[in-house]
Amino acid sequence: MVSLADIQEAQSRLRGVATRTRLIEFRYPDSDFRRLYLKPENQQPIGAFKLRGAYNKIASLLEQDRRRGVISYSSGNHAQGVAYAARALGVKAVIVMPDNAPAIKREATAALGAEIVFVGPGSTERQLKAEELAAQHGYVMVPPYNDEQIIAGQGTMGLEILEDLPEVETVLAPVGGGGMISGVAAAIKLSKPSVKVIGVEPELAGDAQASLRAGKIVHFPAAEVSRTIADGLRTQSIGPINFEHMRRYVDDIVTVTEDEIREAVKLLAANPKTVAEPSGAVATAGFFFHGAQLPRTKLNVAIISGGNIDPKMLEELRREK
Repeated sequence: MVSLADIQEAQSRLRGVATRTRLIEFRYPDSDFRRLYLKPENQQPIGAFKLRGAYNKIASLLEQDRRRGVISYSSGNHAQGVAYAARALGVKAVIVMPDNAPAIKREATAALGAEIVFVGPGSTERQLKAEELAAQHGYVMVPPYNDEQIIAGQGTMGLEILEDLPEVETVLAPVGGGGMISGVAAAIKLSKPSVKVIGVEPELAGDAQASLRAGKIVHFPAAEVSRTIADGLRTQSIGPINFEHMRRYVDDIVTVTEDEIREAVKLLAANPKTVAEPSGAVATAGFFFHGAQLPRTKLNVAIISGGNIDPKMLEELRREK
């Protein structure tokens, strides 16, 4: 399990590398007593929070391991995080990506100097290919979520939320493989246990909620999770390490529909500082459309995990009625 000291060490390691994103209050009409603040991780150099965990993992490697090069598997944002961190640290990076990854993410990863290997859409498929290449070439694996250094890096968001809003009562975070919510929940619960931590994920990729309810990891088929517009959350199951953190620190997980995600993207796009890709908008969707399932708290934070949305998609969503 990741300790508070691990997360604080990651925070020191990331200083000057990851952007220290500041909370933005989201003002909306017809609000009740609840207030919502946004954690805009879309403002990171790669447009997403994944830089935090990727850099913390690679920077913590021994020099002889860095010389071997690193490999990872990702639908896009973690790919960019690994590529960015590897370039900054002078390390070779190979990324296994699904062939249906958004072009904006594929091109950004390649521009950062990573070698890309494409496979089919299943998250399990890209993981197996990455493991095969790691064994073949001796690369060091940088997992997207099932790793304590990754979790500690993502947990730095939790520390920042508490620094910016010490009175926060509920924090909502997107859930894919579980790296973000594992770290954020650990950082918050180990610092201020009274704060509620709620995960939010698409109904079509609701494996984390199903796992928490069942008390064991539940796998979803690739054909189902690939249907969600939230491409960054198309994981078929959460990681074992993440599951243990979630069981200990996460209060609940809610799911949102595709229409709710689309509406949240449109609401956030009204402010250039909070433009979100569909995956990045799910926590906000949870706040707006599932208030009855959430704690009745006044001070709330929702994390915008990323803003790497295809301009054409954003324009199409804005035209929808």
